[in-house]
Amino acid sequence: MGVLSGLEPERVFYYFEEITKIPHGTYNTKAISDFCVEFAKNHNLEYIQDRLNNVIIKKPGTAGYETSEPVMLQGHLDMVCEKTDESKHDFEKDPLSLIIKDGDIYADNTTLGGDDGIAVAMTLAILEDQTIEHPPIEAVFTTEEEIGMDGAEALDFTPLKGKTLINIDSEEEGIFTVGCAGGLRVTSTLPFEYVEKEGVVLSIKIRGLLGGHSGIEAHKQRGNAHVLMGRLLNYLNNAMPVHLIDVVGGSKDNVISRANTTRICIAEADKDNCLAMINEMADAWKNEFLDDEPELEVTVSEDDSDKMATLETSGMVIRYLRLMPNGVFGFERAIEGQVETSLNAGIVKTENDSFIISHMIRSSIESKKTMLKEQLAALAELCGGTSDAQGDYPAWAYRAESKLRDTMEAVFERVYGRKAEIMTIHAGLECGLFLGKRPELDCVSFGPDMFDVHSTNEHINIDSVTRSYKYLLEVLRELK
Repeated sequence: MGVLSGLEPERVFYYFEEITKIPHGTYNTKAISDFCVEFAKNHNLEYIQDRLNNVIIKKPGTAGYETSEPVMLQGHLDMVCEKTDESKHDFEKDPLSLIIKDGDIYADNTTLGGDDGIAVAMTLAILEDQTIEHPPIEAVFTTEEEIGMDGAEALDFTPLKGKTLINIDSEEEGIFTVGCAGGLRVTSTLPFEYVEKEGVVLSIKIRGLLGGHSGIEAHKQRGNAHVLMGRLLNYLNNAMPVHLIDVVGGSKDNVISRANTTRICIAEADKDNCLAMINEMADAWKNEFLDDEPELEVTVSEDDSDKMATLETSGMVIRYLRLMPNGVFGFERAIEGQVETSLNAGIVKTENDSFIISHMIRSSIESKKTMLKEQLAALAELCGGTSDAQGDYPAWAYRAESKLRDTMEAVFERVYGRKAEIMTIHAGLECGLFLGKRPELDCVSFGPDMFDVHSTNEHINIDSVTRSYKYLLEVLRELK
């Protein structure tokens, strides 16, 4: 018996639990892709699997719907892999450990992968069920969505005939997403020159931050460990010579970083003052965040190293961390309260005589995306380094006329007895890339209530999944 056994709809939760048993972080999607292919084979359904592990599965329309226009049901196969500092979970081989608490599904000290495993589970349940009414279905499962949308970009749209796409990658029940921000990754690289170590080595750890989705949670002003570390290092460097040894933290550029560990070397005579200044900064942060970052912790311990960065190198890296833009850079002028442009410092590391930091830029306006890319390039150049932009994907612009949106709104009001909310989001969805391949495509994104995605507190509401699935079946029945 599975943890989710007995929940309804039974087959949706069955497939969701099966998916959580398969490691499927970004760039590790072969196993879950093969799982979908085996499903198609076992149910005698036409399928296509490409070199990036994207999978298309086709099912004919049921009686009375044979000649209806095909409908694409779309979600992505990869998940963000985050875990707490205490977790021993290995995302390369371990199944997730599921927990049901207060009507929600969690994973034990890791991300859950509800984003976007629930889309795959719902779609497989529909493809399997012979009792529901629906048009021809083209299930589209993409890979590497969480880092650059490589799967969607490479997907060959030629075998797909539908002009209607329901994306199941939104996270608030009753809210239909009809537009999203575009995105771009920028990696800055600074030289990291070493000399022989002289002095005492301290390892400074900032951890316990909430983290979360760098787009959806951008407006919440959550702490970013790299930004905080840059501020702390600059504070120390203004009072004493600080030699960096290494700077490490973050695992994804689209995740607000929860932790950063930086080792520094200072003169023995500066040690007591350094420790006092670190405590002073930690107290200032607690006052600034109030109750918003309750688990924020700054610890210091003595360490060892045979080398340290030069003062010039250390100064350049510290300046970059202190001056780098981060957070919200503008709100939509036509949609009150909606973030338009943001930037997130996601990953920092020191390797091969280089300091490397990866940023995620999001904006619904192309020129603003370019502006931040140029700002990071200028900062990297001023600090003696270079920057490289990659993974650019377009925004999904709102369409004034949408037959699919009208249908989904009407069905929602009939099923729920209230109107759905229509919005655009400050996060990347694959619809923008699909529209580039088929401009006439009519897209709407929806999904059940999911919370704190991309964080170790990610959870999905069981009742919301039940309602959302029943609603999706009604929409399919209506698309005759």
